[in-house]
Amino acid sequence: MDGILQIITVGSALLMIIAILLQQRGASLGAGFGSSGELFTTRRGLDKNLFEVSIIFAVIFVLSILAGLLLPS
Repeated sequence: MDGILQIITVGSALLMIIAILLQQRGASLGAGFGSSGELFTTRRGLDKNLFEVSIIFAVIFVLSILAGLLLPS
């Protein structure tokens, strides 16, 4: 059981990192100097899907860690 939880934890962590890094919020040159120059827009399309997927992977990650702590080994 511990092996399965470790695989789920590591897998969800890696997939969460990839989903977060693929999001492109505030990636303009002005953002590096402190002023983004962008207006707030709603998430659409792929950006919205990546945002929701990263939340799902984060929940799976936290639940797998809690299950590893609470279940007897």
